Amino acid sequence: MALLAVLGGAEGWVDVAHFGRRKLGFLRRFLPYKDGTPSHDQLGNVFAALDAECFQRCFIAWVEAVHEACTGVVAIDGKTLRRSFDRASGKAAIHMVSAWSSSQGLVLGQRKVDDKSNEITAIPDLLDLLTLNGAIVTIDAMGCQKNIAARIINRNADYILALKGNQGTLRDDVELFFTEQEARDFADTRVFRHTTTGKDHGRLEIREYAVCADIEWLRDRHPWSGLNAIVMVRSRREFAGKTEIETRFYITSLTPDAPTIATAIRQHWGVENGLHWVMDMVFRDDECRIRKKNAPANFATVKHMASNVLRDAPHKHSLRLKRKLAGWDDQFLFELITR
Repeated sequence: MALLAVLGGAEGWVDVAHFGRRKLGFLRRFLPYKDGTPSHDQLGNVFAALDAECFQRCFIAWVEAVHEACTGVVAIDGKTLRRSFDRASGKAAIHMVSAWSSSQGLVLGQRKVDDKSNEITAIPDLLDLLTLNGAIVTIDAMGCQKNIAARIINRNADYILALKGNQGTLRDDVELFFTEQEARDFADTRVFRHTTTGKDHGRLEIREYAVCADIEWLRDRHPWSGLNAIVMVRSRREFAGKTEIETRFYITSLTPDAPTIATAIRQHWGVENGLHWVMDMVFRDDECRIRKKNAPANFATVKHMASNVLRDAPHKHSLRLKRKLAGWDDQFLFELITR
């Protein structure tokens, strides 16, 4: 009932309860509901008590049962559900780490970050739940940790991890190497290059990728599982007469195939538009006031289920329109979940 209601536009337990009462005949096509449907308080109590980790494991099992194994880019990224804080009980807003298949456009799984922890502890748990054979796992700098890299390699996958200052001297060593070699036009090492150009909304962006696998010196200083190459990405953006230049660095277990690495890095950011933006703008994540115990995490999982179902629908409508059609048209809703 909750899934059908969210597909049809519900944004909280009151909405779901109204959906249940108004759509009782439709719901009885699937289950008897001989005593009717639950109230919004009953729904809140059930989802508050439901084990969030178990529910998330069920979600992952469902995704793997109805979709082919993912062999492309799996982007791992976190998002805070801003209105899930509970000031009365001193509970902070929850933070969910999600795995996003860039090629399939699907949520593969999610994990709630423990209240007194951060993404570093949640990411390994999420990775252990996923089937990753042959995938390229991309994570921002928060997930650039030795144990996470080792976990990915042990899952028969590859990684591209963004570098910042949270790994001691690793980023400094990589930046210094590229700076020195670039000044000498890479005369002392072999570098693989790739350049892409994009223009959108009046903004021109040129991205230059440099990949180097001559890094035995780096492996001696920083022994990371599967480390094969380092990457420099320089982005030049021109907009409204202004020019911005940004340089980023990565480590990867991939062989130095610059076009493949460049594509994977670009696809990682699809999690922002493909998942986080959709959760905010289509499913109104940041406006959701569900706060009680496990309910925020469990409702987020239901919304991820709904997102996957809508994306799977063969219709070429936008996700927003598909939700409206699901609320208006029982036959459309029926077809969504019985394909």
